Amino acid sequence: MFAGAAALLGVTAGPAQAAEVSYATKCVPPLGVGLPDVNGTTKVEITAPATAKVGDTVDVVWKFTQAASKNPDIIDLPANSVQPSGTLKAAGAQSADVAMSGPRQNPAIPKGAAMALSDMKGTLKLTAAGQVTLTPDAYVVNALSTDTKCAPTEAVQPAATINVTAGEGSSEPPSSSPSPSPSPSTSPSTSPSPSPSPSGDTPTDFTGKVVDVPYTCQSPIGEKKATSPVQINARKNGGSYDLTVQFKKSVMDSPVAIPADSVKPSMRVVLGGSDQGSVTVTGPTNASPIAQGAPIEIPDLTGTYKPGATGESTLSPGVLIVEALGTTTTCTPDSTSVSLTLDTEEQASGASGGSSSGGASVSGSTSTGGGLAETGAGDHGTLKALGLVAGTAVLLGAAVFTFLPGRRWLR
Repeated sequence: MFAGAAALLGVTAGPAQAAEVSYATKCVPPLGVGLPDVNGTTKVEITAPATAKVGDTVDVVWKFTQAASKNPDIIDLPANSVQPSGTLKAAGAQSADVAMSGPRQNPAIPKGAAMALSDMKGTLKLTAAGQVTLTPDAYVVNALSTDTKCAPTEAVQPAATINVTAGEGSSEPPSSSPSPSPSPSTSPSTSPSPSPSPSGDTPTDFTGKVVDVPYTCQSPIGEKKATSPVQINARKNGGSYDLTVQFKKSVMDSPVAIPADSVKPSMRVVLGGSDQGSVTVTGPTNASPIAQGAPIEIPDLTGTYKPGATGESTLSPGVLIVEALGTTTTCTPDSTSVSLTLDTEEQASGASGGSSSGGASVSGSTSTGGGLAETGAGDHGTLKALGLVAGTAVLLGAAVFTFLPGRRWLR
């Protein structure tokens, strides 16, 4: 029985129980490292009260008796550098996903030694009478700011059961268990209006179509591919156009805490048709800190397009660059599509053959522009690779799950 479990019980809960389960596990090393998925075995002991009543909030402890890996023969992990988090499945009388997390608390782990993970804790509010089973599920090991994601590859047996009785004054148990609360939407709001043009001009708005752009992203730790939907909108402002570039999907969940004012995106919109060159658009830095596990979103990118030619000019998403914590990720489109077409009139010092709004010049009319591309990894959206940029890249050489080619790191 897990020491000190009695202190975790509510006043109405019965004696604690602890049970161990073992299950086959697949672990995915950090993105960009280039290692294959590896299989191992996880052994977990779950401690929870044996009995409780409807309405009680009970504490649950997840203790790793064996993680699915050893520390590779690469570096010694310092004390307090590894943190686990995971999900416990409640089933039976009620269904719920119980978020579990442990402190970044571990002894120094020598090369080749067993991984030592702290105990994870979570709480569950009991809503229905009957038996509630608790089963360990997927978990994440964060070591030196890199994430290794582990999930069961077989059905896992329940590790604990709580017998839940009706609360005082209840004549019968609730008829059904409530469904879990839906996750809050992380999609950024769409189509905010571009900034108004100066007084005296009559603005004309032009809405571009959403195009899916496949990117190849180069970060300090390797190459990633991702596809992001992008839309370019314009508002006529005198002879120029105020541009707004929007990414239609929210970005990855950050694997590390990112301070405010530390993520800076920009892009070069590629000109075609009658005009040539590119237009630089930029976005603000993140106004608030981004907590570990919170979604990262790309804000609207804005800039000014001064036409360099008369005729029908096209605007397409180009290279996206994201600067974060002293590192740069550059994503270049594998192919690009026109999002917006404008009837333009040539302006003095316009873009044709070069770049507008202070961007670097573009050599040749076929350039894709050189600015910011998406930090995507996987099939989700713009900044999936940012997790490998935001504080992770500089640690990669020493990260616990960064391995030499051909070296196995799981049992």
